[in-house]
Amino acid sequence: MSKLEVFEPAMCCPTGLCGVDVDPILVQFNADFQWLADHGVEVVRHGLGHDAAAFAANPEVVREMQAGMDRLPIAMVDGRIISIGAYPSRAQLTQKIGLKVSAAEKPHIRAGACGCKPGEC
Repeated sequence: MSKLEVFEPAMCCPTGLCGVDVDPILVQFNADFQWLADHGVEVVRHGLGHDAAAFAANPEVVREMQAGMDRLPIAMVDGRIISIGAYPSRAQLTQKIGLKVSAAEKPHIRAGACGCKPGEC
């Protein structure tokens, strides 16, 4: 099975789901991340503030960070970068990993599902 690694900027906690002003993008990504784990994908999150050694040990991540800290988050599947500077959606992750899911499990996007206020997406 595939391995998804995500290299994230420093946050208050390993998932970024803490404090009073939680980013809805992180909430959705955390749910997608858990969904992939539940479907047999090996998933690992590396936070710059909590796991800096993982960043230093990956030459591709180091190269991207040298281009700017705005390159984070970086998502990798089986050692290959698939996303830079944004969290990929569940649909993107599923496609890049090659995970086969039933029609009932495919993500359905509806207006307002992103968690943004109207007109802010």
